[in-house]
Amino acid sequence: MSQKAVPYRVAIIPARGGSQRIPRKNIRLLNGKPLIAYSIEAAQASQLFERIIVSTDDKEIAEVARYYGAETPFFRPDELSDGITGTTPVMQHALRFLIEQNQTPSEACLIYATCPLLQASDIQNGFQALEDASFCFSATTFDFPIQRALCLNSNGKLAELFPEHINKRSQDLVEAIHDAGQFYWATTKDWLEDGHIFGEKSKPIMLPRHRIQDLDTEEDWLRLTQLMTLYSQQTK
Repeated sequence: MSQKAVPYRVAIIPARGGSQRIPRKNIRLLNGKPLIAYSIEAAQASQLFERIIVSTDDKEIAEVARYYGAETPFFRPDELSDGITGTTPVMQHALRFLIEQNQTPSEACLIYATCPLLQASDIQNGFQALEDASFCFSATTFDFPIQRALCLNSNGKLAELFPEHINKRSQDLVEAIHDAGQFYWATTKDWLEDGHIFGEKSKPIMLPRHRIQDLDTEEDWLRLTQLMTLYSQQTK
């Protein structure tokens, strides 16, 4: 007789080994600590998860993850470890693995390995908001009205992206928000059956812009290092 599944919450942290623009980014030291450790510690500090699992294809990343208290019960398959696979298939793979082990989570939160400024309270706010939403995700505002954006057209000439708004005052334009790339909450059912994070029933959890940092280039890394140093000085 099979054992009955017990509901619980799980955090899944995707961390593949093949980062191209910043090699070995997920375990590169940031202020003396591997980058992924910050996400693991934020998940631990939230006290919401029975399990924290790192989905990786890389043995060294797995070792670092386990050192900081996460689990690595599987290795991600090659077809989900390239540079073009989206977040949702990686999450679905992890959840299906747990279901096959008769360990079906009630809710699951995907947390990126590249958000060292993420706070436990952000994760907690996302979980609380899930009561009346299908997905909850971190978001922030654009620092300039996107309706007044410019671009280069197919001829390489300057063009207005939204000509109808170019002369409007900022205060007359709707403030736009964007995915902050930190975390995504949903029930296991919604992850597997829907998987559409930015739908009508989704809810953004707004974070301040100063805690959102892209991490795609060495310049981004330098800026983040400086920001982390500033934060550490303020907390002393």
